[in-house]
Amino acid sequence: MSLLAGSYEKFIWGFALKTQSQSHTLKPLFSFPSHLGPIKSVAVAGPVAASGSADDTIKVYDLSANTEIGSLVQHSGAVTALSFFTPASLFFPRNLVSGSEDGTVAIYDADPFVHLKSIPAHKRGVIDLAVHPSGKLALSVGRDSCLAMLNLVRGRRSFCCRMDKQASIVKFDLEGERFFMATEEKVTIHNSEDARIVCEMDCQKRVLCASQAENNLLFTGGDDCGITSWDTLTGKAAYRIENAHSARVKGLVVLGSRLAGDALEYPFLIASASSDGVIRVWDIRMVHKEKPYPLAETNTKSRITCLAGSSLKSSKKPLTGSNGGEGKQDGLMKDDSLI
Repeated sequence: MSLLAGSYEKFIWGFALKTQSQSHTLKPLFSFPSHLGPIKSVAVAGPVAASGSADDTIKVYDLSANTEIGSLVQHSGAVTALSFFTPASLFFPRNLVSGSEDGTVAIYDADPFVHLKSIPAHKRGVIDLAVHPSGKLALSVGRDSCLAMLNLVRGRRSFCCRMDKQASIVKFDLEGERFFMATEEKVTIHNSEDARIVCEMDCQKRVLCASQAENNLLFTGGDDCGITSWDTLTGKAAYRIENAHSARVKGLVVLGSRLAGDALEYPFLIASASSDGVIRVWDIRMVHKEKPYPLAETNTKSRITCLAGSSLKSSKKPLTGSNGGEGKQDGLMKDDSLI
């Protein structure tokens, strides 16, 4: 399991969760100043990771070698959102999608990393985006208080509507049948077909991060310094880790996997990061038995702004560095492909 954290101090941090006997540790993999400005977003998919910064660039990393392999420079504003698309049949991501303060959403081929298309999505900056599990469409929310639907097959915006309030988070569930949005202290669950609200959750304080889990669970964190698990079918809190951190929770990652050929699941873990630089890993089974304590913890001593991770082991397949160029259009119009 690997974790990637970005910080206000321009540093990127990489960690691997190591398990030995009954103990867990977050082993540092790398740490270096990868950007010229604060890091706004990070994403991980298998052996590849990416970070977006206020310096308008995206950096790409090979986690199997713990190295930076290139830069993407198509945006003219801070890169505020990143998401990989990995088809279910593949281990390596096929595409990277990014959103920026310049109001555009850019799409890249992930092997090698080359620019395919930029879509004007919002009149003002993109705050967050989510790629549907099918890879055919994406949702984005912007500073213009709009929700946009992007057709990733044709490379254009297909729908846009103005909301009552500006949303800060948008994400699809694991099946893509529903999506959720966070607006200040409210989280709403919507039907993907017609965007109808099917559930609403009041988190009391501002939500800064969220992560979808299996079994219809959604984890949120934010200004209340805790981690809450919500039942997205009823809109009620399933359980909560009070005072998970001493500062605002800025990132959450649900880590877990299924046993091959078995209906049972590994007890999934959740990683959290706070603005004071602390990253913790929790076993959520503990919340029902006793006061939970982190299985592993590390302190980056920096102001963490974002967190991403993957439960997949790194591949030894070498990654191709990016030259920031334009991608070829041959063979890209496929039913299971972006663009």
